[in-house]
Amino acid sequence: MRICSLLPSATEIVYSLGLGQDLIAVTHECDFPPDASLKPQITESLIDHERLSSAAIDHHVASNVGRHGGIYRLKDTMLEEMRPDLILTQELCDVCAVSYREVQAAARILEGQTRIVSLEPNTLDDVLGTIRLVGRLAGCPERASAVVAQFQERLDHVRALVAGATRPRTCAMEWLDPPFSAGHWVPEMVEIAGGHEGLGKQAQKSARLRPEDIVRADPEVLVMMPCGFSLERTIEAYRSIRMFAGWRDLSAVRNGQVYAVNGSAYFNRPGPRLVDGVEILGEILHPERCRNLAPKGAWERVG
Repeated sequence: MRICSLLPSATEIVYSLGLGQDLIAVTHECDFPPDASLKPQITESLIDHERLSSAAIDHHVASNVGRHGGIYRLKDTMLEEMRPDLILTQELCDVCAVSYREVQAAARILEGQTRIVSLEPNTLDDVLGTIRLVGRLAGCPERASAVVAQFQERLDHVRALVAGATRPRTCAMEWLDPPFSAGHWVPEMVEIAGGHEGLGKQAQKSARLRPEDIVRADPEVLVMMPCGFSLERTIEAYRSIRMFAGWRDLSAVRNGQVYAVNGSAYFNRPGPRLVDGVEILGEILHPERCRNLAPKGAWERVG
């Protein structure tokens, strides 16, 4: 089967199922596993993310989505030449991937030979369902079931480790300037890891936070996971931003419980590595119970 992935998470799912050889094209953001970056890239960004500040990226994203319907471009000529059997994409967020409308328009030239499947997970269960779906479409449902079972086993292990522990008030931030909550599956990840997410809403989109709402919630732990940022980029952004009034009075800041994580790898993408994200949160929230669970270099205490 010839598979075209228009999502980094879909690319990771395909590789987790042992189907890397079937991937004929990926996005410019598909960087895991490392072999994915060697595949032909069928999208490109309309924004230079690497050189812009967090505030500038937020401005450009808002204006570009309003004008163009997205911030990525699909190389439709390349798509026509490759003629994939299956295109994995999404409709959930124009900030996360190339516009679904653009994919549909480009695929019309393939004369109905290509199946377009939109992956729309909002919760961890949805993510597991997505893995099963890709497995069925690719003809390896048993392999997908094995991946899902391992995922669930690791989540249950973290649940058992933190059972009965006090749950600190936690704020997961998906953007720093301006501040945004982390939505969809992240609040659930926090709960599994033994925290209580009071600002992000499970199965709902990330939302802009008013400083006064954060101050009122007074989180005891702050976890910064800007969408698309590596650990190093997150730390750099945090140190370059002048945070809002009242920031230094938050319990998390006063008590040195501010953390940066690799959001791009372990939190933003609805794929197999979300379980690593839960283990990272377990180490942060309950280090005495969840030792040596997380991948090395995945998080850092910054304040």
